Amino acid sequence: MHSHIPSTETPGTAPAVDRAASVAARRRALVPLTLILAPLAVLTLVGLLLLWPGGEQVTSAAPGTSGRELSHPEATVQTVAPYECPAPGQRNGPEAGPRMVTCATVQARLETGPEAGGIVTVEVPAESYRSGLEAGDRIKVIRVFNHQTGPAMYAFYDFARTLPIGILAGVFALLVVAVARMRGLKALLGLGFAYLVIIKFMLPALLVGESGLLVGLVGAAAIMFVVLYLAHGFSARTTTALAGTLFGLLATAGLGLWAAGAAHLTGLGDSDGVTLAVYNGQVDLSGIVLCGIIVAGLGVLNDVTITQSSAVWELHELAPERSARQLFGSAMRIGRDHIASTVYTIAFAYAGAALPIMLLINAYDRPVLAVLTSAQIAEEIVRTLVASIGLVLAIPLTTAVAVAVVKAVGRAGPEAPGPASGDNDNDNDNDDPVRPDPVASQQA
Repeated sequence: MHSHIPSTETPGTAPAVDRAASVAARRRALVPLTLILAPLAVLTLVGLLLLWPGGEQVTSAAPGTSGRELSHPEATVQTVAPYECPAPGQRNGPEAGPRMVTCATVQARLETGPEAGGIVTVEVPAESYRSGLEAGDRIKVIRVFNHQTGPAMYAFYDFARTLPIGILAGVFALLVVAVARMRGLKALLGLGFAYLVIIKFMLPALLVGESGLLVGLVGAAAIMFVVLYLAHGFSARTTTALAGTLFGLLATAGLGLWAAGAAHLTGLGDSDGVTLAVYNGQVDLSGIVLCGIIVAGLGVLNDVTITQSSAVWELHELAPERSARQLFGSAMRIGRDHIASTVYTIAFAYAGAALPIMLLINAYDRPVLAVLTSAQIAEEIVRTLVASIGLVLAIPLTTAVAVAVVKAVGRAGPEAPGPASGDNDNDNDNDDPVRPDPVASQQA
């Protein structure tokens, strides 16, 4: 057997020495981050315990619904009979007759509920019929059963969308796993945990009247502590991104608290807020607006902080001789591009969600400034601006912390094998030997 036994003077022993040194440096770099994040984790757990909903929510029955039982069974359309009906909400002039639209009478077979298998007849309004309705479609109906007057009554409620949404969700999950592999699967698990926190903690806590600010901060922090480490592993870069994310959450919450008060965002800008206030006397609508501001910026904040943290490590590996100032400047050039594109993403997402409201307000030919400052649009504008400001503040902080940590770790730290490395999840993310030219990257 042919072998080479290197002496202590040869480079053969250098990797083992460098590996041990990088692990030790990595652990030293994690110490200050742990000292910052550990108390925040403890506060998050205490907040979950204190705010966890345990009381009874107070609800009021709508006028005239005493003794009624409401449910929403699904039904399959059997026949559709269109007919002309007057358009709702119109005022007839002295000469012109009423404007007519097409409504429909639908016979449908109940698929769920106490009378499953029975046939019911419901009237479908024009706006629902116009979207397309034919035999075989699944719809939801309202079942009203009055214990005093006898048989149940049915009315059209909405279309059943379980199947198309389920198909889209399945395609999304398959594509995420196919492209991102194990990391994509972990991200989906984290997404499931996030919705679990929202459904099981945040919504019930808000319904029993807890502070929207505290519920938003505690719930968002709990989500980020689990989601980031689950998707990206336990490592210095993930911990750095978590620190930047939590800072962005605090900035968003503080600014949102001021903006909600200064702009008098009451939560009564739409009918949903009014209905919620009527049915639940404990709920704080202004707090719900603030909680929504915090949650709305959570995903994009997570995106930019983990990207900035990873960018700092990649840039350092390409040119480890760069000074901390040069590394910060290079990473911030990436961050500025990310800020520009992400701000557009947030703004267009909210504009799309508020488009029907904007069209309705514009239909009354009101001045642009009056439209932008109306209750419905003002909430979306404040949400967009607050989330964007939190995002912008989080990027330089995340970059500065990442630069400090990566300089302490050294070039081989994040990729070196060892018990402290959390980035190697067998995804082979770094198996492409082609690296961009660091000089060209610096000049870009």
